[in-house]
Amino acid sequence: MPLDSHTDARVSPLHLGAVPAPPYRHLFRLSDDTGLFEHARGPVPKRWHGYCVDDVARGLVIVCREPEPASPLVGLAERYLSFLLHAQDKAGTFHNRLGYDRVWHDEPSLGDWWGRGVWGLGVAAGRGATPWIRAVALERFGRSAHLRSPYVRAMAFAALGAAEVVAVDPEHEAARALLADAAAMIGGPAADPEWPWPEKRLTYANAALPEVLIAAGQALGDAATLEAGLEMLGWLVDVESHEGHVSVTPIGGWRVGEPRPGFGQQPIEVAALADACNRAFEATSDPRWLAVVQRCVAWFLGDNDSHLRMIDSTTGGGFDGLQEHDRNPNQGAESTLAMIGTLQHGRRWSDSAEIA
Repeated sequence: MPLDSHTDARVSPLHLGAVPAPPYRHLFRLSDDTGLFEHARGPVPKRWHGYCVDDVARGLVIVCREPEPASPLVGLAERYLSFLLHAQDKAGTFHNRLGYDRVWHDEPSLGDWWGRGVWGLGVAAGRGATPWIRAVALERFGRSAHLRSPYVRAMAFAALGAAEVVAVDPEHEAARALLADAAAMIGGPAADPEWPWPEKRLTYANAALPEVLIAAGQALGDAATLEAGLEMLGWLVDVESHEGHVSVTPIGGWRVGEPRPGFGQQPIEVAALADACNRAFEATSDPRWLAVVQRCVAWFLGDNDSHLRMIDSTTGGGFDGLQEHDRNPNQGAESTLAMIGTLQHGRRWSDSAEIA
């Protein structure tokens, strides 16, 4: 049973109200002097599960995206950046899992966490609230930017960081090269109009792939790559919509012929879609992309397949997953950050506006 069923019961999509300000209180609850705890039981951090670069990097992205962060948020950015510096080795790869005993439980490598680490560094280099955050993050971004992962999503995450660096330094050669190589690895839409996706099935962080193409097209002046990204994203939006609301790919993935909607929907998938459509709107000024960003906000407010709010209004946390008749009551870092990041976009474009 949801922990706060008295406040977050099923809601009608017709009564969503204005976009709320992103709540940070649960993020502070999940953070300590080392980093950001990965998991929670309800809103209570599971310290014994420790920390991971995946979530700390996401945290750095989110707090650096705040346009006017208060000093406590700047402190979080410094803490998260320090964690990434500790995780990065001299070659530019990253550890991922740090135990509560402050011991790394893996070896540095080029998995998704490397890509997210580079993403976090890139955002901090471009948008960090203080000169020293920006300077240190840019230096450490350079340590990793020459590497190439064999995994397409790791490359996509790293490329999103590279796009942030290129935005403030258009001639940064390593960032431009990383962005171009990631776009080439993703490729364009496939020839089959019923399945133009470049993979055999949708899996996770799907929207990051077209977002990279859009970012590369913008940054590198490549109109064809930009158009390919917009085409892929448009198809994904159609596939991840149901009866006028967002209905993202569930755990386990999806392809044509499998049931929809699927459940075990993860907030991070909604956030990835919001990120990509936000970038598409910035690139084109086409209001259809902004409408999808608004629908992503609405998903958290209850306009989803189960008509359940995915924000705990008491704790400020985000619930970990949407099921057909309920939701996962736990409020881990990934889901909370996904919720905050989506609300950031909603607040930016429609401050105090009604969700369409």
